[in-house]
Amino acid sequence: MSKDQIFRATMSSPRSCDTFVVLPPLTKDNLVIFGKNSDRPQNEVQEVICIRDRARNIKLKCTYITIDESSEPINSVILSKPAWMWGAEMGANDKNVVIGNEAVWTSNNEGEGDARQKRLLGMDLVRLGLERGNSAESALNVITNLLEKHGQGGPCSEFDDSHFYHNSFLIADAKEAWVLETSGKLWAAEKITSGYRNISNGLTIMTKFDKYSRGLFVKAEATGFWNGQDEFDFMKCFSSGGDEKRQQEGERLLREGTALRSFGVKDMFNVLRHKESGICRGCEDTFPTQGSQVSALSFDGLSVHWFTATPDPSISYFKPFVFTPNSHVSPYTESPNEPKREHDLYKLHAKCQAKENSEVVSKILREMEDSCLFEIEEFLSNYDPDNTSLEELDNLMKDCVDTEVKLYE
Repeated sequence: MSKDQIFRATMSSPRSCDTFVVLPPLTKDNLVIFGKNSDRPQNEVQEVICIRDRARNIKLKCTYITIDESSEPINSVILSKPAWMWGAEMGANDKNVVIGNEAVWTSNNEGEGDARQKRLLGMDLVRLGLERGNSAESALNVITNLLEKHGQGGPCSEFDDSHFYHNSFLIADAKEAWVLETSGKLWAAEKITSGYRNISNGLTIMTKFDKYSRGLFVKAEATGFWNGQDEFDFMKCFSSGGDEKRQQEGERLLREGTALRSFGVKDMFNVLRHKESGICRGCEDTFPTQGSQVSALSFDGLSVHWFTATPDPSISYFKPFVFTPNSHVSPYTESPNEPKREHDLYKLHAKCQAKENSEVVSKILREMEDSCLFEIEEFLSNYDPDNTSLEELDNLMKDCVDTEVKLYE
């Protein structure tokens, strides 16, 4: 058995997460629509929190390692994150940037590529990109600079030390998107300016990429991943497997969903709720969908970010959030500092799903969601940045969570 085979035998199969983006001219109102399902270990709670003006020191403690704090102002962010770690599975900032990451298998598993060593988690890089990036490309540069400096690695589960991996990322703003794929400190990035793109748990970048790590070709040849003569193919050089079925199913859903060239927020909800493809996984799965996000990014209007903050989007309620000077999330989606870390909404949602009438409640939640979508679209259609007050949006998500909590109680 080779060293790579031994590494893969101990490395947990990354059967988690799918991330999507659809851009004009395939979208309704020329929005950029982003979506992600975060599939994580069973019983791992995912909280949704908004962070503004966090305390800053010279150094910053991430999940495992300490790095230099940014010398520049940091952005306000809304994050959907495993409650035990510093980083996030997905999120958005007040500069219209959204990011989601995926676990990937690669063959570069020795030295700087050894994902068992505690370095920056991919989830740390998601949060750092959002805090420090003012555009999709800026966030890409933040992530890749930190990746080349500190590397990536460490257990990605609080209770399973065998759950570690390299990462891919989908980064978007209201103008464009970037797919970033990595293998240790090596990386390649592809720019997307129209159409659609999705990533699952495998490398997808082949010979077409727009940016890449310093010394990529030299290092790939020196380590034997590339012969130095054939056209350089990032996936061929570094891929060590992946979930091709979900990748293909996700692409099919986007292709079918964009056929009318009016893809919108609800269409992305439907993609994330698709059970037959394996993209949506129920609470009984060993790796259930623990949280979901959909963002509608507008170049000259308001961007709206929708989060479930509960497992399985097919039985959850997407709740909207808009960055305003005084916007709030909800204390019900923030995890307490206790062993199980179950926030109130998580517990109430789980309790409801265990009851016989759970389908009735899920139907009501879907009706609430449809009503909310309609009201948001009405507000946006009348929005005038010079004359419309945003105060009524300050508690938008908080009010939606409060309504959901009352329904469960």
